Amino acid sequence: MPLLFIGIDPNTGDDESPTVWVDQEKQELVFQGWKPGPELEAECSAFDVPGHGKGIPEGEAVIRIPARMVHMIREACDAVERAAVQ
Repeated sequence: MPLLFIGIDPNTGDDESPTVWVDQEKQELVFQGWKPGPELEAECSAFDVPGHGKGIPEGEAVIRIPARMVHMIREACDAVERAAVQ
């Protein structure tokens, strides 16, 4: 999987590293973030979204990414869009 590294949380410490990549082959954004904790995961699981069942499907996960990384997420979106055009 050819990942394009976009960025890492600038406030990261030695034990944490929220990170953003782009999978250019699959044209997907890839995130590494913090686990949400049981309260947020339960809230997300209970959220009613039209056309979708409640809960978090097997093989999916809720993660947290700090808002200070928004510019990296925008950059990743631009990169995946460029890859789609090529």
